[in-house]
Amino acid sequence: MHDQVTELAQRGKALLPEERSRLVDILLESLHEPVIAEVEAAWGLEIERRLAEYDRGETNSIDADEVFAKARSIAR
Repeated sequence: MHDQVTELAQRGKALLPEERSRLVDILLESLHEPVIAEVEAAWGLEIERRLAEYDRGETNSIDADEVFAKARSIAR
Protein backbone atom coordinates (compact mmCIF):
# COMPACT_ATOMS: atom_id res chain seq x y z
CA MET A 1 0.00 0.00 0.00
CA HIS A 2 1.35 3.39 -1.02
CA ASP A 3 1.22 5.93 1.82
CA GLN A 4 1.77 9.38 0.36
CA VAL A 5 2.19 11.04 3.75
CA THR A 6 4.92 8.60 4.82
CA GLU A 7 6.67 9.05 1.50
CA LEU A 8 6.54 12.83 1.81
CA ALA A 9 7.81 12.64 5.39
CA GLN A 10 10.76 10.53 4.29
CA ARG A 11 11.56 12.96 1.50
CA GLY A 12 11.23 15.84 3.96
CA LYS A 13 13.69 14.22 6.35
CA ALA A 14 16.27 14.20 3.55
CA LEU A 15 16.15 18.00 3.32
CA LEU A 16 18.67 20.28 5.00
CA PRO A 17 17.54 21.56 8.43
CA GLU A 18 16.77 25.04 7.05
CA GLU A 19 14.68 23.54 4.26
CA ARG A 20 12.80 21.31 6.73
CA SER A 21 12.08 24.32 8.89
CA ARG A 22 10.74 26.23 5.90
CA LEU A 23 8.59 23.25 4.91
CA VAL A 24 7.15 23.00 8.41
CA ASP A 25 6.34 26.73 8.38
CA ILE A 26 4.57 26.42 5.03
CA LEU A 27 2.54 23.41 6.19
CA LEU A 28 1.55 25.03 9.49
CA GLU A 29 0.57 28.24 7.75
CA SER A 30 -1.63 26.25 5.36
CA LEU A 31 -3.61 24.90 8.32
CA HIS A 32 -4.52 28.45 9.36
CA GLU A 33 -5.38 29.88 5.92
CA PRO A 34 -9.17 29.54 6.29
CA VAL A 35 -9.06 31.17 9.72
CA ILE A 36 -6.86 34.00 8.44
CA ALA A 37 -9.25 34.60 5.53
CA GLU A 38 -12.21 34.75 7.93
CA VAL A 39 -10.42 37.21 10.21
CA GLU A 40 -9.41 39.42 7.29
CA ALA A 41 -12.99 39.41 5.98
CA ALA A 42 -14.33 40.32 9.42
CA TRP A 43 -11.82 43.17 9.74
CA GLY A 44 -12.82 44.42 6.28
CA LEU A 45 -16.44 44.61 7.38
CA GLU A 46 -15.47 46.31 10.64
CA ILE A 47 -13.39 48.90 8.79
CA GLU A 48 -16.32 49.66 6.47
CA ARG A 49 -18.67 49.96 9.46
CA ARG A 50 -16.35 52.34 11.31
CA LEU A 51 -15.75 54.50 8.23
CA ALA A 52 -19.49 54.74 7.62
CA GLU A 53 -20.03 55.82 11.24
CA TYR A 54 -17.32 58.45 10.86
CA ASP A 55 -18.73 59.69 7.54
CA ARG A 56 -22.19 60.03 9.15
CA GLY A 57 -20.67 62.03 12.01
CA GLU A 58 -21.61 59.40 14.59
CA THR A 59 -18.11 59.08 15.99
CA ASN A 60 -15.10 61.30 16.54
CA SER A 61 -11.53 60.68 15.52
CA ILE A 62 -8.55 60.88 17.86
CA ASP A 63 -5.27 62.36 16.68
CA ALA A 64 -2.57 59.70 16.24
CA ASP A 65 -0.10 61.65 18.40
CA GLU A 66 -2.62 61.58 21.25
CA VAL A 67 -3.19 57.84 20.84
CA PHE A 68 0.55 57.08 20.83
CA ALA A 69 1.19 59.33 23.84
CA LYS A 70 -1.51 57.54 25.81
CA ALA A 71 -0.13 54.14 24.74
CA ARG A 72 3.36 55.16 25.90
CA SER A 73 2.02 56.31 29.26
CA ILE A 74 0.15 53.00 29.73
CA ALA A 75 3.23 50.98 28.77
CA ARG A 76 5.35 52.59 31.48
